[in-house]
Amino acid sequence: MSKKRFLLKLSGEALAGDRKFGFSEETVQTVAKQVKQLTDLDVEVAIVIGGGNFWRGRTGESMDRVKADQIGMLATVMNCIYASDVFRRIGLATAIYTPFAVGAFTRLFSKDAAMADLNAGKVVFFAGGTGHPYFSTDTITTLRAIEIEADEILLAKAVDGVYDSDPKTNPNARRYDTITLEAVIANRLQVMDLTATILACENRMPLRVFALRGDNAIINALSDDFEGTLVTVE
Repeated sequence: MSKKRFLLKLSGEALAGDRKFGFSEETVQTVAKQVKQLTDLDVEVAIVIGGGNFWRGRTGESMDRVKADQIGMLATVMNCIYASDVFRRIGLATAIYTPFAVGAFTRLFSKDAAMADLNAGKVVFFAGGTGHPYFSTDTITTLRAIEIEADEILLAKAVDGVYDSDPKTNPNARRYDTITLEAVIANRLQVMDLTATILACENRMPLRVFALRGDNAIINALSDDFEGTLVTVE
């Protein structure tokens, strides 16, 4: 595999595994081992993790939206600190960046510093979202992927690709093998939130959407065994 750079988006729920809340070390180790296989092939990997295993915006329905979103940002910081530690224990070098100061726990985001870490073979975590309310981790995923000049976004979800309707409620939902970002926007398909999708489209950032199931889901997403949806740009 020629040298590539990817941004992997993981849901917070993925870190929880079957527990649905908090951390599943077994699940994170499975992810870490796959990422190590990629870095061993000279692939550069950055990661964004959601905070849904601790907090989602709807968790604080009675709260001020700004405060609720700030709690969500901190949940993503906790997730990245935890995942980073698991990654280090299997031999990976890591760095965590946030858009706001978090004491000595993380580094303040700088494109130059993040790119230097990626070039040095470190796995780079982007925590804390954009640092502003009303933006999701989908948005920061797309933004950071564009900033670090990633080749693609790897979007690991609970479902195995992009469907024409919700497969949870429609047994006849059809999965797309390939679809354009323009079609995703036009049909309001649930891949990422609309802001993130438009940003990806405007900046010609393709995605691979797949389910984070099994021991080699991430590796397979970059191989001929890929089972998911390629989201391309016209």
